[in-house]
Parts: sequence; C-alpha cells; structure tokens
Amino acid sequence: MSLTAQRSAPTYGALLLRGLLAGLIAGLLAGGFAYAFGERTVDAAIAIEEAAAHADGATAGDDHHGEDALVSREGQKGGLILATALYGVAMGGLLATAYALLRRRLRTRDDTRASLGLAAAALLGLVLVPFVKYPPNPPAVGDPATINQRTISYVSIVVIGLVAVWASVVAARSLRAGTQEWLRAAGGAGAFLLVVTVGYVLLPSIDEVPDTFPPSLLWDFRISSLGTQVTLWVGLALAFTALLSRLTARSATARGETEPVAV
Repeated sequence: MSLTAQRSAPTYGALLLRGLLAGLIAGLLAGGFAYAFGERTVDAAIAIEEAAAHADGATAGDDHHGEDALVSREGQKGGLILATALYGVAMGGLLATAYALLRRRLRTRDDTRASLGLAAAALLGLVLVPFVKYPPNPPAVGDPATINQRTISYVSIVVIGLVAVWASVVAARSLRAGTQEWLRAAGGAGAFLLVVTVGYVLLPSIDEVPDTFPPSLLWDFRISSLGTQVTLWVGLALAFTALLSRLTARSATARGETEPVAV
C-alpha cells in the first residue's frame, strides 16, 4: 500500500496574489519611466495650451489670470505614480486570471514560456495594435466634442487587437499535424494581419493635431507614452514569471517531501 501526494497546480488565489504584486512592481517602474521621460513633454504641451489661451483671452479682452487649476502640476505628477501603480495592479490581476484560465490550453509544458507568451500577446493586442491606429496625443490636442467618438473607437480597436491575437493562435493551430513550424507561423501572422487590417479600414481615422503644434514634441510625447506601456508590460511579464517560478518550485518541493511512501 502507498500514500501518494495529490499533484495539483497552484491555486487561483496564489496566482492572483502574485499577479497583483507583479503588477504593482511593474506599475511603479512604468510610473518612474513616465515621470522621467514623459512629464517634460506634458509640461511643454501645457505651456503651448496656456499660451494659446492667453492669446485668445487678450484678443477677446478677457483676463483669466485669476483662474487656478483644480490640481497643481506637482499634484498631477504625484498622481501619475499612483495611477500607473493602480493600472499595473489591474493588469497584473488580468494576466494572472488569463494564465489560470488558459494554462492548460497552451501547447507548452514550460510555465515561463506560457507566462511570457501571454504577456507578449497582451502587449501586442492591448498596446501596439491600438497605438498604430490611434496614437496618444498631449493635453493640448483634442476636441472635447469628439471625446465619446474617440473613446468608442479606441475601445473598438482594443477589442480588435485581442481578436487578432486570438485569430492568429487559431489559424496556427488549425493546420494539420506535421505542418512545418514556419508555415504555422506564417498562417498565424497572416490571420493577425488580416483582422488588424480590416479593423483599421473600418474604424474612422481621427487626426485632431493642429498644424501649429510642434511635430517633434508630438513625436516625443507619443514615444514616451509607448515606452511607458512597454515598460509596464515587460516589467509585469518578468515579475510575474519570477514569482510564478518561485511558486511552482515551492509546490514541487512540497510534493517531493510527500512522495509515495510504502507502508
């Protein structure tokens, strides 16, 4: 007779806790990146907006010098770190949930590859696909009257990006057994590009950047915004993978201590 320990995967609660912690770490890293590289472009854009407002006020004979912002720039900068930390925690929770739901369907026995692959898919679908179609604009750019349209369009392209990633996986797996890996990769890339192209064509183009806005400043702002997102997702992928590796190693050690014992 033998007693055998039940081999079980990490619980959802354990995965979620590590996803939230990894998201907090990644959010703080992203906030630091945004503060170091993005805030100067925001300050420059706000200065342009204020100069234009003052010029309009002088032309109209109005005086707006007594108006103060509800939140100071220092307060906004402090809030930036808090916002990226909370966003990172939310994304970490989503990554951990996706890992728990999809782990058994991923065709790899390596937990590291599985977690990194999911994070890369999220970066591609949630960040890169929307960025190409609707790149972010500084505070001085954008018509308040079109905010609803812009929000709906952005959410739509995010959904399309995730669908494109899913279609890529389905297309690669639908090829018959024995198909060479490069053909599977080509099929997956083709399905991804097809869905993204259709989405780009169907969704409206939105360009509200005035001709007088400095192109270099716009470029710097968009690159820093993309860098912030990439920093968050790379940090999240690495932190979650490291925490997951420690969790699985601990589980393996615990199982090893209760291997079959003859009685």
